[in-house]
Amino acid sequence: MFKKVLIANRGEIALRILRACKELGIGTVAVHSTADETAMHVRLADESVCIGPPASSESYLNIHQIVAACEITGADAIHPGYGFLSENAKFAEILEAHGITFIGPSSAHIRTMGDKIEAKITAKRLGIPVVPGSEGAVNTPQEAKDIADDVGYPVIIKAASGGGGRGMKVANSADEIGAALNSARKEAGAAFGDDVVYIEKYLANPRHIEVQVMGDGVSRGVHLGERDCSLQRRHQKVFEEANSPALNEEQRNRIGEICATAIGDMGYSGAGTIEFLYENDEFYFIEMNTRLQVEHPVTEMITRIDLVNEQLHVASGNGLSFSQDEVSFMGHAIECRINAENPRTFVPSPGTISYYHPPGGLGVRVDSGVYQGYKIPPYYDSLIGKLIVHGRTRPECLMRLRRALDEFVVGGIDTTLPLFQDLVTNDDVIAGDYNIHWLEKYLAAKE
Repeated sequence: MFKKVLIANRGEIALRILRACKELGIGTVAVHSTADETAMHVRLADESVCIGPPASSESYLNIHQIVAACEITGADAIHPGYGFLSENAKFAEILEAHGITFIGPSSAHIRTMGDKIEAKITAKRLGIPVVPGSEGAVNTPQEAKDIADDVGYPVIIKAASGGGGRGMKVANSADEIGAALNSARKEAGAAFGDDVVYIEKYLANPRHIEVQVMGDGVSRGVHLGERDCSLQRRHQKVFEEANSPALNEEQRNRIGEICATAIGDMGYSGAGTIEFLYENDEFYFIEMNTRLQVEHPVTEMITRIDLVNEQLHVASGNGLSFSQDEVSFMGHAIECRINAENPRTFVPSPGTISYYHPPGGLGVRVDSGVYQGYKIPPYYDSLIGKLIVHGRTRPECLMRLRRALDEFVVGGIDTTLPLFQDLVTNDDVIAGDYNIHWLEKYLAAKE
């Protein structure tokens, strides 16, 4: 096992990783910008190093500074968390060259799955069902029209290096395909420095289902069930649950086994998530995230398996601590992402937290790095923390979530708590009857 791990991240995920390290007796190093010098994970770490000013490009994305901090403190491994450098193949390669373990998959796997076109080709080769569409990049309107005629309208044009909904355009007819292609390429180039795009069949009312996987880096892969992340705003998840209310046990096992087999065949190392659109009882691969997901706690709650602990075990060469036969699912879990935003306009609300009272009780977990008196900086994402609730059944889980939301108090700034208080009383949410477009329509109707 590692002697000392540097945590190359901030906020709640940095604190989550720190806790896992401490439980394994691993020393911890927190890196931080000048804006985060009073952050909770910085206070609790064994050592801390300031790596630059507030701008992410000069601190949390500054590979040179992070590697230097690792060498100064003698850390033998780096955990990247999610976001920032977690899916940066170049970063993983540099660590490999410096003899520092990257707690995650190989740089080759990061690079393959980071390219949406190559990821789709790889998924298809591994037996994972994919959305009908282009085999590779699409460069001209005529080429786009030919593919769209083959798979049928509507189609969606996506950035090969994209994420977060950027570089995505829908074309409902041949008349729209040229403008959609040009717009998607322009947006992709501006957002990612890469204007390569591809085309897929656009599914009208799918759910977003993702499968949590783990690999030992050699030949064994396992799955830990699925999460339903269909409640989204601008392609950003806000409410996740496990297991999905849309799937039965047969469907769950079928897609899980496909993903676990694929991970083993890849020789994949550590945690990953294979994401699908699900419509009319069919799964369609959209991407693989080669890192820990924000919503990983709901999987931990229903499996009782510590995913960060497993990442550390696998990266240290000890393999997986469990087999597929030892994975069982108990009850239901839901996560709400509580952001420092106005609950109606979603305008960020940085500032000082004047009062903070997180909920508690049986089956309630709060992953957050904030505290009373903490100042939310304006430089990063607006996530305050995650409220995760577990129950024996989905109805029990929803009732517990409603109670926990009413207990959760954050003063001094706007938060999205009122949004979730509305959602958990909505009939469609209670019934689990929603898709990826539901939340956008719900919010539009309330304007």
